[in-house]
Amino acid sequence: MRRPLPTADYRLPTGINRKLLNSELNRLTPDAFRKTLKMPVVVILDNIRSQHNIGAAFRTADAFCIEKIILCGICAVPPSAEIHKTALGAEDTVAWEYAADAVAAITQLQQAGYIAVAVEQAERRTLLHAFSPQTDAKYALIFGNEVQGVQQQAVDACDDCLEIPQFGTKHSLNVSVSIGIVLWDFRTKWKL
Repeated sequence: MRRPLPTADYRLPTGINRKLLNSELNRLTPDAFRKTLKMPVVVILDNIRSQHNIGAAFRTADAFCIEKIILCGICAVPPSAEIHKTALGAEDTVAWEYAADAVAAITQLQQAGYIAVAVEQAERRTLLHAFSPQTDAKYALIFGNEVQGVQQQAVDACDDCLEIPQFGTKHSLNVSVSIGIVLWDFRTKWKL
């Protein structure tokens, strides 16, 4: 079951734009979420140290309705009060698993037909805005540690590398922000 993307109502007079109540948001129940069609994307978190970033990844994964999250290496796992603080319960609805080694998780997904894509700054990368997901393909998106990024061995194991273009002095985004940008981009390009 696919949910239609929301559309803006441009017929409202200028200055009239009432915020919606929570009861008007048409939120799925946890059971309905589990049954809804998922975007064919698995997110791999490679050694994410902040439980707040892990929780934000769960919340974003819920928002964009992806298949699952794989927590690797030093990542904390639910149940955790710190993860829950930012996940707001998404850790109970988004499918997840733990894998000690990100490279092994990548290889396993590739063997299952997923295209593995590291989100990293690398020599041979594709800029996100220029990337077009293959029709009917399944993707594993790998996001790395807050300081070191995606480990080199994981980058080496991937089929492609995506870079979010940046124009300031830092050339670095928080991993949870990167997850939001990339999943939003995938969702807008995914064939609905």
